[in-house]
Amino acid sequence: MKVLIMAGGYAARLWPITKDNPKALLPVGEKVILDYIMEKVGELSLETYISTNRFFEAHFRPYTEKYGAGLIVEDTLHEEEKLGTIGAVKKAIDELGLDEYLVIAGDNLFSFSLSEFLRAYDGRTLIAVYDVGDLELAKRYGVAVLEGDKVVSFREKPAQPQSTLISTGVYTFPKAVMERIDEYLSDGNRDSPGYFLQWLLERGEDIKAYRFSEYWYDIGSADSYLEALKTLLRESHIEEIQISPYSKIIPPVVIKKAAKILGRSIIGPFAYIGENCIIENSDVSDSIIFKDTIIRNSTIWRSIIDEKCEIRNLELKKSLVGGHAKIQRGD
Repeated sequence: MKVLIMAGGYAARLWPITKDNPKALLPVGEKVILDYIMEKVGELSLETYISTNRFFEAHFRPYTEKYGAGLIVEDTLHEEEKLGTIGAVKKAIDELGLDEYLVIAGDNLFSFSLSEFLRAYDGRTLIAVYDVGDLELAKRYGVAVLEGDKVVSFREKPAQPQSTLISTGVYTFPKAVMERIDEYLSDGNRDSPGYFLQWLLERGEDIKAYRFSEYWYDIGSADSYLEALKTLLRESHIEEIQISPYSKIIPPVVIKKAAKILGRSIIGPFAYIGENCIIENSDVSDSIIFKDTIIRNSTIWRSIIDEKCEIRNLELKKSLVGGHAKIQRGD
């Protein structure tokens, strides 16, 4: 069996934050998303590969060296060129050969152990499912209906979900199913694995479900990204920084090296402050601030601010600010 981590998307829903940064490498606490996945994969002692695109290839090279993983690169540079998830799986099979594959979405944060997940694998396609508890929310995902642990129905983004159990981007596919990908792709759908699961069921393939609880996040929106931070950031990680005696830090927070917390600032709870940031006379909570950003005389709440921005005299709530932006209100 081989492990394939899918990180070839351009994450358009999180633009501009992900315009120059792959979603799998966004920080969540003191680690990036890919670190959490690779730590779980490390329990398995299986050959592991990361699938990405030419645009983000250089970003992933250090991680392949860190974790001893291979890199498979699709020759695309733009969203409209991408192969889609199943197209990228096909490319991996072409390079690595037919085998059983554990396929994991690279923007996926989940609570269960992959060793435990594989113990449930019995030669049938196995998918991890999570109960989101809300039919409206389920409409955004692939929805499974189960009898015991057998999937009897699966619909990708249904208008009227028949359950609140959704597929979470972790799959084990047997070799015989991998052999059918060419046939599936000939029907023209290259993207979401959910449509592939739906297609398999319609052709009589057995699919088994592994149910888990506690937490799962698909980092596909600013809200899910910030909620993941709140769940996974359980203790503070503060590097060498400059901090005013009049400033206050409310844990948990991550503050990276060479940041300056000046004046009467309050940082936290649940704040990520990147390298070389300057926060002066400002409050930052439930927010992610990327490196080299300056915030003065402002209040930032449930917001994500990209690198090299300058924010002055503002109250930002539930905002997404792209890199190099300069925003201020008066002096």
